[in-house]
Amino acid sequence: MAFNVENMFDTQPPRPEDLRGLSDADLAVGIADWACAAAAAEAAKSAAIAELVRRRCVDEHPDWACDDWDACAAELSCILAVSLRNASGFMTFAITLRDRLPKVAALFLDGRISARTAGTIAWRTHLVVDAADLEAIDTDIAGAASRWGRLSKEKLEQAVDAAVARRDRAAVHRVRTGIRSREFTIGDADDITGITTVYGRLSKADAALLDEAITALINSVCADDPRTLAQRRADSLGALAVRASRLPCRCGKDTCPVAGDPDPIAARFVVHVLAEGDTIDTPPDPDWDGGPDFDAAEPDSQNAPSSEQETTRGIGVIPGMPGTGLLDGGQVADLIARGAKVRPVGTPNDEPEPGYRPSAALDRWIRLRDLTCRFPGCDRPAARSDIDHTIPWPAGATHPSNTKNYCRKHHLVKTFWPGWSDRQDPDGQLHVTTPSGLTYTTKPTATLLFPQWDTTTATLPAPPAGPAPAPARGLKMPKRTQTRAQSRERYIATERARNQDGDGADSPF
Repeated sequence: MAFNVENMFDTQPPRPEDLRGLSDADLAVGIADWACAAAAAEAAKSAAIAELVRRRCVDEHPDWACDDWDACAAELSCILAVSLRNASGFMTFAITLRDRLPKVAALFLDGRISARTAGTIAWRTHLVVDAADLEAIDTDIAGAASRWGRLSKEKLEQAVDAAVARRDRAAVHRVRTGIRSREFTIGDADDITGITTVYGRLSKADAALLDEAITALINSVCADDPRTLAQRRADSLGALAVRASRLPCRCGKDTCPVAGDPDPIAARFVVHVLAEGDTIDTPPDPDWDGGPDFDAAEPDSQNAPSSEQETTRGIGVIPGMPGTGLLDGGQVADLIARGAKVRPVGTPNDEPEPGYRPSAALDRWIRLRDLTCRFPGCDRPAARSDIDHTIPWPAGATHPSNTKNYCRKHHLVKTFWPGWSDRQDPDGQLHVTTPSGLTYTTKPTATLLFPQWDTTTATLPAPPAGPAPAPARGLKMPKRTQTRAQSRERYIATERARNQDGDGADSPF
């Protein structure tokens, strides 16, 4: 099953039935061949991205808060349905290969190195500033990379660092002291419904204070609280977030010292109810707290939920939550049982509102409908986005059929950059047209999670033709204190100076 990378765009991928008659060796060879094809396809995509950057990033607006690079990243995020940050990363990788590492790029385009290898080389050579050194490093790595074989991530980094060190020791990617690596992250793309991953690295002093505060909270519940120690430690972070002096006890007994006290965590939530009531009516799950009890008797069949109940449980969502903010219906019901407020979403008026800014009720409805920025590929929460008039006000009405959420960067793209336009349907569906003339459509996020919610509002009459955009409207664009190029130069100079001084370096080179 030989595969020719040069003809990969003319080659049809094998069907499952075509693979069943292959030997193990042929199957292994086929996997390797298609891995080469995947690498070559990624390289071709990267080359196309570099060409888009060349056309769009002419650097005519280096001091704009939304500069040429941002506008290009916005277009690429539409094409690939990725965030601005990811699009910017693809652009940096693409122009690094094209402009700084052309020999490595050629290997990548031939499918002889993987995207992982090319990415590692691009990143770990980014501090090289001398053109002659960079050319020599590109030659050295290109001559050796195809012979490195299967390397682990750590060994690959060591091989690239060694090649850099031979030419430019100040450009070796150093490992700094641990205190510089502190971080704290909430949410992960792989989080499941109802659970959010939290991880990070704290300074010793901050970690000690956090541990002391958690210990005090987990010891504030009575002895009959059903949760395990690990569950109480996890729940104590929610109590810290609302600055509670004690962790709400879940024993449910009238004799509990804090029985009848309001739950400060649940009180911070408002549950906006849509048309269905299954989530509200779902009883809290009694098995969330505690550990496995293998000696327990069989559950009471009369009180056990039926399979129909299990399959019809609703869901909830926490707007603005990093990662997935989805809650199981039982978790929503548990919040309500512990004191969360319940508020119907309601239906907006057919008539437009008179002013530019939406009323509080309309603002809330639009943000609940959209949940995120409506630009293709963007997941920035609506709670931290601007409400934009699709047809600019006052020609365009302040009405849900003409308003949606854009994060600040995409709001600036639409407002100030020529070639961009958008069109909105009464149900909130949005059609964004890029400077390339291609149109990309997004739906309100809430309609994907709650398909029973009909977000269609009144069809507005066509507005009168508005004035053409003022030629000098760019004067109103917010300005940067430093251009993108200046920030990059400062960062590279700082890192190289630290490497030369040996400040906190932990490297064999």
